[in-house]
Amino acid sequence: MKYRHATLLPITFGLFMLALAALACNLSDNAAPATLVLRATATPPPTIGYATLPPEALPQQPDATTAPRSEAAAISLINQVQTDRLMLHVATLVEMGTRHVNSPYNTPGRGIGGARDYIINEFNTIADASRGNFRVLRQDFPVSFAGVGSTATNVIGIMQGNEIGAGVIIVGAHYDSITIATEDGNAFAPGANDNATGVAAMLEIARILSQRPHRSTIIFVAFSAEEIGRNGSQAFVNEYVRINNLDVRAMINMDIIGSNTGANGAIDPASVRLFSAEPNNSPSRLLARGMGLLAELYLPVNVIVENTVDRAGRFSDHMSFSEAGYPAVRFIEALEEPERQHTNRDTLDDIQPAYLTQNTQMFVLLVTSLADGPRPPVSIVLRDEGNGLRTLLWDPVPEAAAYIIAFRPPGAARYSDSVRWTDVATRSITWDRFTPDNFEAITIAVENSAGIIGPFSFEYIITR
Repeated sequence: MKYRHATLLPITFGLFMLALAALACNLSDNAAPATLVLRATATPPPTIGYATLPPEALPQQPDATTAPRSEAAAISLINQVQTDRLMLHVATLVEMGTRHVNSPYNTPGRGIGGARDYIINEFNTIADASRGNFRVLRQDFPVSFAGVGSTATNVIGIMQGNEIGAGVIIVGAHYDSITIATEDGNAFAPGANDNATGVAAMLEIARILSQRPHRSTIIFVAFSAEEIGRNGSQAFVNEYVRINNLDVRAMINMDIIGSNTGANGAIDPASVRLFSAEPNNSPSRLLARGMGLLAELYLPVNVIVENTVDRAGRFSDHMSFSEAGYPAVRFIEALEEPERQHTNRDTLDDIQPAYLTQNTQMFVLLVTSLADGPRPPVSIVLRDEGNGLRTLLWDPVPEAAAYIIAFRPPGAARYSDSVRWTDVATRSITWDRFTPDNFEAITIAVENSAGIIGPFSFEYIITR
């Protein structure tokens, strides 16, 4: 059982900087294609005290041959992510000087107002090219910080889904910035990584996904005023999501996703952290571990599913959603440099284009999975066969070319093992390890003929 994954071509940052001015005028539509190589189905070794099973210990299918997985859809999506566009977005936002909530609102190309207008213009360009698939709104709300009152703006892009009951997927990133002089609205606050990178990824995902309709409604939101207490996302939840009674199935928050370097020269080009609200069976945690496994099935990434809602003493916009009862997660790079965050050192030179590109590719695939992938089985049962054997059975899904069955050890935040099951007619697995000593829960997702895997089902809890 094998999966393929994308391998990013290395990008020389110095050459990129020399080309940046030209790219601003002439963006290329011919990004180098990703190459795919074989990858085993087992997830990377976890770090929280349990081990993955070797392939021969996992359930075996009745026939010796496993249907190959189509990768055409995934390849098409990741090849549309353009590194030059991502870096141009980051550079343009950095050039605003600061995006502090108390910075200028009416000076072209400067301050929080310049950033707002840039995002609106980018969304309008996407809307113009979408043939009616994308519409742009703005949500104004009052803010008061350090004795200064102003009107901040969330910038919203909406793609209406074409399937009744498919819910809403929200993709968000905050665009304001701040420095260690938190009350100074004029201090240099470039905010390249925090969070021009998240905004860049959001704009690129919106551009790519706007080119066709989707089953679920997808809403893209650039939040303002995150740095002063999540004011923008709280306003969006309270005055847009709740008022419109949106059926939010997932909120994906991208915040600090552009650097793979840490302190003391540490480098981790393949990992990303994923935070979600407790407890371990909360809607947000279920979403987090499902998305973590999806990402690893698609790409050569290591998704670290954390046990907390965010880093100690820190916060981000996903919390506004999970606090209101909506499933929400935060993606953030694996290595942080706190001495850069919220300072004038959070500049373009610390952004690694290949890492930002890989993360954006991952988000494109994840949003596609959640919005367009086959729906999971609604019924899962475990039947006792005696002699220590149990049989897992589940409902058929007409779109299924394969089923992805994942297993979670007791108390684990993430799934340790997964099996790609292509015996779609039988839909049953008899195994002697379906016990609560081995696994606490089982979940199932469906893969269609194009190789797109849908969201994972509820977790079936194994009992004695």
